[in-house]
Amino acid sequence: MSTNMTTTYLGLQLANPLMASSSPATGSVDSLRELEAAGIAAVVLPSIFEEQIEHEAMDSLRLYEQGADSFAEALSGFFPEFGDYADTNTRSYLSHLTDAKEALSVPVIASLNGTSDGGWTQYARKIEDAGADALELNIYLIPTDATASGTQVEQRYLDLVRSVRSEIKIPLAVKIGPYFSSLPYMAKQLTEAGADGLVLFNRFFQPDINLETLELETKVHLSPPTASLLPLRWIGILRGHVSVDLALTSGIYNAADALKGLLVGADAVMMASALLRNGAGYVSTMLSEMQAWLDERDYLSVRQLRGSMSISAAPNPEAFVRANYMKMLTTYTPPER
Repeated sequence: MSTNMTTTYLGLQLANPLMASSSPATGSVDSLRELEAAGIAAVVLPSIFEEQIEHEAMDSLRLYEQGADSFAEALSGFFPEFGDYADTNTRSYLSHLTDAKEALSVPVIASLNGTSDGGWTQYARKIEDAGADALELNIYLIPTDATASGTQVEQRYLDLVRSVRSEIKIPLAVKIGPYFSSLPYMAKQLTEAGADGLVLFNRFFQPDINLETLELETKVHLSPPTASLLPLRWIGILRGHVSVDLALTSGIYNAADALKGLLVGADAVMMASALLRNGAGYVSTMLSEMQAWLDERDYLSVRQLRGSMSISAAPNPEAFVRANYMKMLTTYTPPER
């Protein structure tokens, strides 16, 4: 009997644990159809950014106010209504979301990327109205103010989550980075603020320097396979300590990576770099290999596997903390030359 691969994430029923995370691979309806045909269980659309929403709102406001009260006709509908001006990026995003929902039968999750509480968070309601099955809030915050304490930075996260949560009724996942003084505490705080799930981890892109022009450059580097190790550790620690769903992202390149994520307690495993490198069809290869591994070991379901090697269930829980660190340093031998 084949292992039951179904799982749930954010209350959504998934045929298997593999999801396409927010990336160019989910940026067109054609690529989304290919992913679904290959077996992907859910998709997260590319993000719409706080800056895009606020910029378009300000542009529309300037157009609206231009010429106001200058002519008598302006008082009686001479100028179009505020909502009649086309907000290219935001309307295009909602259109892509609507098209994706019509084209796919798997859950479609929208993505908002921002750092601060504000009026732009009302856009979350438009996303819900457009039919999103859930919303992923991608918090990409780089603290640069030396006078802001860690508590103040964390409060910005919580205020933003509460603000978005107040706008929507659909499930809300929060994608965060690992840079907190106490990640387990912060995970609980985010849960209390309204998160239904946590996505570990956001990967912060680093600027490079062009030595010829002495300018900062932005280069996109796909996640290396080793990037999965950090979220593997923290999901293994958090599993059992928070009540929300957990998704692992970064460095998922093959079936083995995905299975490790499930073993430490992930409810779903998200991919981007592997899809960009290998194409949508690679999903079916991964699913076949995962199914074979589970069947060979007589697992009845993914649920039976999930979390069996988390810190609360692993035969050697100290491997998640200092013991593994000490062993690695004391047993290392340099390669022969």
